[in-house]
Amino acid sequence: MTNFLNKPYPFNDDLKYNSKLIFFISIGVLAFLYLFQPLDVNLMDSKEKLYVVLGLAAITFLSLSLNLLILPSLIPSIFIKRIWNIKKEILWNLWILTTISVGYYLYYKLLGIFHIDFKVVLGLIVIAIIPITGLIIVNRNRMLRSNLKLVEGINKKLKDNKTIEEKLVHFVSDYAKDNLSIKVSSIVLIKAANNYIEVFWKEGKEMKSQMIRTSLKKAEELIKDHKFVFKCHRSYMVNINFIDKIEGGIQGYKLFFENLNFSIPVSKNFAYKLKELI
Repeated sequence: MTNFLNKPYPFNDDLKYNSKLIFFISIGVLAFLYLFQPLDVNLMDSKEKLYVVLGLAAITFLSLSLNLLILPSLIPSIFIKRIWNIKKEILWNLWILTTISVGYYLYYKLLGIFHIDFKVVLGLIVIAIIPITGLIIVNRNRMLRSNLKLVEGINKKLKDNKTIEEKLVHFVSDYAKDNLSIKVSSIVLIKAANNYIEVFWKEGKEMKSQMIRTSLKKAEELIKDHKFVFKCHRSYMVNINFIDKIEGGIQGYKLFFENLNFSIPVSKNFAYKLKELI
């Protein structure tokens, strides 16, 4: 359970998108309250009913604006994407739910039509759940669609953007017998392995590899001018021209190569650069 709660979850800090979302959710709450008339507003005359419904919709709007626009801007240290997870998302949405419910409670009390009983309190919470549920579903679906669209776009471009480089690169090992000279264009990936790196390259249709006693940092310096060989993780460099496909979503991306029985992770810090290169 703890592992599940600590899984990454995308915190949505797109202010423009959230502004639109807040507006449409508030309109949706307004329509819901007026059409279905919960919390005994159906007992009021039309004018009173309209004022109450408008007030509850305004509270929804102000609460969501405070939580989705103002707080992330005022205290950004709390809302850091790379450490946001399911547990924080749940607590965050419970907080939003609480602020909306308290706002509804205070508004009813101010109007003098609030009666403290379990039914009314439950009704307030149920009404507040509506915008929160919509927020979570819309946000998650948007993120999933965005990631799927990105993956599809990258996979398509992988077939079109093949760069050819015939220059030789010389990997110098601490042990002279392990030196390796190969074409940069044939390198598939380089993997860090303690005090060694393991270089994988294509020779015809065959995949070959060799351990070299050197560091990934030195290898990166050696190939820095060849932009198609990209460091996607602290332990991996990959040739984007050999990527067979990309999979992933909210929790990150994984790269797959032909004739390799393992996938290569892409760190969140390098995901944007990968997209830019491809």
